[in-house]
Amino acid sequence: MSPITTPLLDRVSTPADMRNFSIEQLKQLADEVRAETVDAVSVTGGHLGASLGVVELTVAIHAVFDTPTDRVIWDVGHQAYPHKILTGRRDRIRTLRQGGGLSGFTRRAESEYDPFGAAHSSTSISAGLGMAVARDLKAERFHAASEEERAAQGLENDQRNVICIIGDGSMSAGMAYEAMNNAGALKSRLIVILNDNDMSIAPPVGAMSAYLSRLMSSRSFLSLRDLAVKMVKRFPRGIERTARRAEEYARGILTGGTLFEELGFYYLGPIDGHNLDHLLPVLRNMREAEEAGPILLHAITQKGKGYGPAERAPDKYHGVSKFNVITGEQAKAPPGPPSYTKVFGDALIAEAERDPAVVAITAAMPTGTGLDKFAAQFPDRMFDVGIAEQHAVTFAAGMATEGMKPFCAIYSTFLQRAYDQVVHDVALQSLPVRFAMDRAGFVGADGSTHAGSFDLSFLGCLPNMVIMAPADEAELVHVVATSVAIDDRPSAFRYPRGEGTGVALPTAGEVLSLGKGRVLREGTNIAILSLGTRLGDALKAADELAARGFPATVADARFAKPIDTALVEQLAKHHEVLITIEEAAIGGFGARVMQHLAWKGLLDNGLKIRPMIMPDLFIDHDSQSRQMAAAGLSARDIVNVALAAVGIEIPSAGPTKVQTSR
Repeated sequence: MSPITTPLLDRVSTPADMRNFSIEQLKQLADEVRAETVDAVSVTGGHLGASLGVVELTVAIHAVFDTPTDRVIWDVGHQAYPHKILTGRRDRIRTLRQGGGLSGFTRRAESEYDPFGAAHSSTSISAGLGMAVARDLKAERFHAASEEERAAQGLENDQRNVICIIGDGSMSAGMAYEAMNNAGALKSRLIVILNDNDMSIAPPVGAMSAYLSRLMSSRSFLSLRDLAVKMVKRFPRGIERTARRAEEYARGILTGGTLFEELGFYYLGPIDGHNLDHLLPVLRNMREAEEAGPILLHAITQKGKGYGPAERAPDKYHGVSKFNVITGEQAKAPPGPPSYTKVFGDALIAEAERDPAVVAITAAMPTGTGLDKFAAQFPDRMFDVGIAEQHAVTFAAGMATEGMKPFCAIYSTFLQRAYDQVVHDVALQSLPVRFAMDRAGFVGADGSTHAGSFDLSFLGCLPNMVIMAPADEAELVHVVATSVAIDDRPSAFRYPRGEGTGVALPTAGEVLSLGKGRVLREGTNIAILSLGTRLGDALKAADELAARGFPATVADARFAKPIDTALVEQLAKHHEVLITIEEAAIGGFGARVMQHLAWKGLLDNGLKIRPMIMPDLFIDHDSQSRQMAAAGLSARDIVNVALAAVGIEIPSAGPTKVQTSR
């Protein structure tokens, strides 16, 4: 394949370089940005479909608005690859999601063109409103100050625009509506662009819709509207209210924007988000509008636009591995063990076949959580509630009150969004909701925004909560069966991204004894107590320690709560060194073990306990193995910690320093 040619894009280092381009040049630039995006993602993998869907929108925004002075906030940020290409990061675009390279999302530390970091959904309008109100407050201070005060305090008349781009999927989350409701009440000047790529909200678009949007965003229309508003304010209150409603509903009938008008937004659209002839004049009108208050532009786009394979299969090209640009064929990993996600999905299907009360709930992640297969087999027992984790948890709680057995499958990082519901609606009432937390621990290319670091800490402190962490995929099958059997309190289990270890899978899950671990290897003076999938490296470390003359006991905790107190006490009493290891932040399993030992007086007689956990920092995107090594949680690190505890100096103790500095 010959290299792509991008003569116009080659001239663009920053958005300022494109602001004198003609509309025909901007169209050509959009084509070149699309080609560059496809070529780059074919090398790195990543979120392709969403990025291709906003190419024209990205070009138009940067051509019209004075970025980075004007703030552009991308919701989620996974669609921001074209934005990165146009904002000085093209030379690094083929490092996307690689160690030391560009983030797959927007990130404040990466560029001044990223005013707000993102990766979780539905935050853009809230953040944008905060920026708009801050702008207004600074402008008020400027106007209230004297010339001397302005000079002394460095006050400026801040008139910047704030533009939020949010997808229709993100609009399913309550936070977006909370922000819109607040924006409508505050009446700060804010531009929201609804990037609707599923037509889930929009009526058909066309020339008439584009004309109406251009007309209603024009200064002359807004001035006439403002004059009419001033006139009707002189009428009796009933007539004024009727006139205002008539104007809103007239536009609502023409455009379909009544919902947004009711929230206090001035609605424009829908327009074709790939047609620069339509986009540019409307965006310019929005930029020049003098009317206060929030404006929403409804743009219809297509995921994967301009790249045939992605247009034909947008679901398969939402997130991709490396692929062949010509054929669209994605690179396949060599055959290996099934992923933990697949094992969970299959195990839940098996339990649902035996128990009609088992139901599954997810928040817009049926494929990512392995529930797509469950949905195909049990369509009436699978509930995708959209990007609405709070609702998902309380919805599950309601089902539990009526005797159902809900499994709420949510990534560990996304369960953070529903913490009050977990506490108030589930744990406080001791309702048997089962939380299946995929992506626990490090997640590789998605980085710290998606790492499942904190679930053991924020769930472990809740009374009535049972927490399990399977060591391998066979244990995961047993854990699913155990969760079904726990019917008097909430339970949760965590498992990582990626493939299992290759162990044979049981034909049916067994119910584990609550709060009981297992000893896999007997040793002498060193004990390693592992939680979850760190067990494999714990066993490797034990092999190396044995070769050095220090045979180690290795135990699998299985439960983070309740802990196996008898096992913990046995390990503490019969070993000089006790190492706990977990792929989670401080305040989790190791903390609970030490709390128990302290109150039993087993820390009073010289036991050397070394809790190995994630360090107190956010570890950037990289391979999972490198993230593990950076955290000091690899097999080599376990060996180093054990030897250091018995007084043997390690020549290269970098990772050990990470551990002991916690």
